[in-house]
Order: sequence, then C-alpha cells, then structure tokens
Amino acid sequence: MSISDYPLSISLFKDIINYKNILLVLFFNNNKIFWLMNVYSHSSYSALKYLKDMKVNIHNLLIMTGDFNICDSLWDSFFPHHSTISDDLIIIADLFNLNLSIPANQVSTRYSDNINDSNLVIDLMFLQNRSNKLNNHSIHPNWHLTSDHAPLTITIPIVKESVISSKCSIIKNSEGKTAFIKNATISIKNLDISDLSDINRLEFIVNKLASKIKSTWEKNSKTINIMRHSKS
Repeated sequence: MSISDYPLSISLFKDIINYKNILLVLFFNNNKIFWLMNVYSHSSYSALKYLKDMKVNIHNLLIMTGDFNICDSLWDSFFPHHSTISDDLIIIADLFNLNLSIPANQVSTRYSDNINDSNLVIDLMFLQNRSNKLNNHSIHPNWHLTSDHAPLTITIPIVKESVISSKCSIIKNSEGKTAFIKNATISIKNLDISDLSDINRLEFIVNKLASKIKSTWEKNSKTINIMRHSKS
C-alpha cells in the first residue's frame, strides 16, 4: 500500500478494536485523522461477526482490506454462487461508509498448490464511499512468492504541508548553558528543606524548586523555530 514518498507516522490502535484478527491503524494528514483496517476472517467468520456487532463508529476509515475467505460471484466471475455471508460483509462495509473496490486487473488472489483445486478471489478491498482520491486497487500474482495469497496494493494520496514547530533550547557550551547550571545550582543550595513535616510541606518545596528551575531555563534558553515539509 503506497502512501507517501515522505516519512509518515502510523499508529496501531487496540483500544478501539481489540481483536486478534483485525488490525486498525491511523495516520494524520492535513490536521485530520484517517484509518486503515486489515481483516483476516477464517472459516467461522468470527471477525465479521465481531465487526457486525461492534458499536464503535470509526470516522474517516479509508480502506478495509484483507483475506475474508468468502467465495462469491460478486467479486469472482468464475464462481457461480452467492453467499449470505457476503451480505453480512457488504452490510459491515456500508456501516463504515465503504464500497467494494473492483481491481484494475481482475485475477485470482489465492493460488492453490493442488492442480485439482481452483484458484480463488477471497482477498478484497473496500474503499471510502464517494472518494475521488482513491483509485481501484491492483492484484499482484507474481509477488506472492512462498505465500498462497497475492498482495493487493493501492496508492493513497497525501497532502503535502509545511509543519512549523518551535522548541526552547540551550546551545551546548554556550554562556546560556553556564548561566543556567550556575543559577540552578544556587536554587538547589538555597532551598530550605529544614521542615519536611508533612506531605503538603514537601509538595510546596518541590513546586518552589520546579518554579525556580523553570524560571532560570526560560531566562537562559532560546526559542528555535523549526520548519519542515512533511506529509504526516
């Protein structure tokens, strides 16, 4: 799945969907959150049952993809039947505002080692509904190597943006660093710790020291503006 030519920060989330066969990740772009979901549904279809019963609404889910283990004439012209499990999958996709993606090259996605078994289309991709940013995905049968499944790919366009940030810093071996260390040392030496009778007194002393350290840091540090071109 091609996302960007630039480094992109992607995070894995388990607090929203905590299921072993469902991977949910997010990335930021143009101050918005976007989600990607990968699903493995074995023959009992427990992952689909989990998604169908799930109450969480995930906004901006761009793609749901994976091995759904469902043969159906909807996506495989060589398979003559329709499955009721497919109806559940379409309902789930609709709940996430997704449509079935028709691959640019309509070939099998699962290849059998047994010549008596047919190759299948069971790896699918669903894309955000009414999106003019996402084109149809591609299937790569020559890339499956030792796996019996062919990889699916799609390109997600990322908006290039300038990210401006700032930080306070003290330059190494500078006069500011020397002054900061000197003033911080004086603050620690002059700290009155003769009375530590209770937790309130201890908290007062700690906060007082923190305030003095913060003050001398702000006095001797410099604000540095950082601008970088990013797609994350």
